[in-house]
Amino acid sequence: MRGLIRRHGPCGLAPQGLSPYEALTRAIAHQQLNGRAAQTILGRFVDLFPDGSFPQPAAVLAARATTLRRAGFSRAKVRALKDIARHTLKGVVPTRRACSLLSDDEIIERLTQIHGVGRWTVEMLLMFTLGRPDVLPVDDFGVREGFRVAYGRRTRPSPKALRAYGERWKPYRSMAAWYLWRAANEARRVAD
Repeated sequence: MRGLIRRHGPCGLAPQGLSPYEALTRAIAHQQLNGRAAQTILGRFVDLFPDGSFPQPAAVLAARATTLRRAGFSRAKVRALKDIARHTLKGVVPTRRACSLLSDDEIIERLTQIHGVGRWTVEMLLMFTLGRPDVLPVDDFGVREGFRVAYGRRTRPSPKALRAYGERWKPYRSMAAWYLWRAANEARRVAD
């Protein structure tokens, strides 16, 4: 880890100023797509609504599924978007302020009950939207691959093994994940 820190400098994790609702909605758009395609779909999604700003949950719930599909969302993603909106209006998706009163595990438990939102999605929200310092997404391919590269292993660790090893990085496991992503990206650039 020391070598990674030396090579990549200070950790570049900086929380985005999004609401949890918007962050989850954007995460759904990005699932299984490259960044450019997801941004195109998100642009079309925003354009579906009259004022040109990110749509509020009530507007998403009121929108017809066929309208949302025209933006480029699959049926499963439309279902997830509507479920996020529904759970936001019910108060299950907390505001940023309410998140400050909840632990990481409480947020994970609340948000993974929403269709299309899994643990990894919530971990990304914790790290990149809420700026939580101690999240280690052990199911993330890039984090596991970065560990393999950084520690000179032949195979990627299992999530369980990475979770156990990651205990030594507490309470800064989010930063460790950031550096492991850098290691994976570095190895990919060298291979190309």
